[in-house]
Amino acid sequence: MAPSPFLPDRTALVRRLRAAGCVYAKDEAELLIDAADSAEALADLVDRRVAGLPLEHLLGWAEFCGLRVAVDPGVFVPRGRTALLVAAATALAGPAPAVLDLCCGSGAAALVLHARLAPRWLAAADVDPAAVACARRNLAPLGVPVFQGDLFAPIPPEWRGRLDLVLANAPYVPSGAVALMPSEARLHEAPVALDGGVDGLAVLRRVAAGAAEWLAPGGHLVVEISEGQVDALCAAFATLGLAPTVVRDEDLDGTAVTARRPG
Repeated sequence: MAPSPFLPDRTALVRRLRAAGCVYAKDEAELLIDAADSAEALADLVDRRVAGLPLEHLLGWAEFCGLRVAVDPGVFVPRGRTALLVAAATALAGPAPAVLDLCCGSGAAALVLHARLAPRWLAAADVDPAAVACARRNLAPLGVPVFQGDLFAPIPPEWRGRLDLVLANAPYVPSGAVALMPSEARLHEAPVALDGGVDGLAVLRRVAAGAAEWLAPGGHLVVEISEGQVDALCAAFATLGLAPTVVRDEDLDGTAVTARRPG
């Protein structure tokens, strides 16, 4: 006898997701239904979603800039506003650039840049082993290496002073504000991907200091930041001899700062 057809109650599912605080309950319901192959599997997914697990971790992927990016449990989920970071980097890239994606998480930004640019060299790096494993799964088919280590430390030394573009979605949430983040982030993503130190700029200052040495003359650093941190970050860049420019997208609610190494 053929198995009974899988006919979920969409109305009840949407109602339950909405009651749990899911803003896009209808969309989430369809994604969860597509991910399940039985009523039991769907019930398990919904139970875990209602309990607060990120939708992307349940599905095993996130959509970013039109691409489907694998996202493992515990790995930072790429945000929609980070599309601005990628767009700003793309606008600055010259022909056949050498590109490094720092604090790469799942490797989402590098994945998009590989599709948009024709880099002569593209690599990614992260300090979190889970993120590195996830990024390697996304980027290995493209031949893009992913290094594990602290910022520039694991990068092959022959690229020092030769990079045309460095982008970093580094953590920039002040330590005292991490506890105020949505539970999906603070409970299910690695703290190292969120906590930016006392003022949120600790990691970004180190990124900028490294970029001043690793960028080629005329190369660019591109980072994501909150709007309220722009002045302090630009001042830090200028101190290192990097010339900053602020890029803002109201529709994405995103802010990026680009900085050029003179040369």
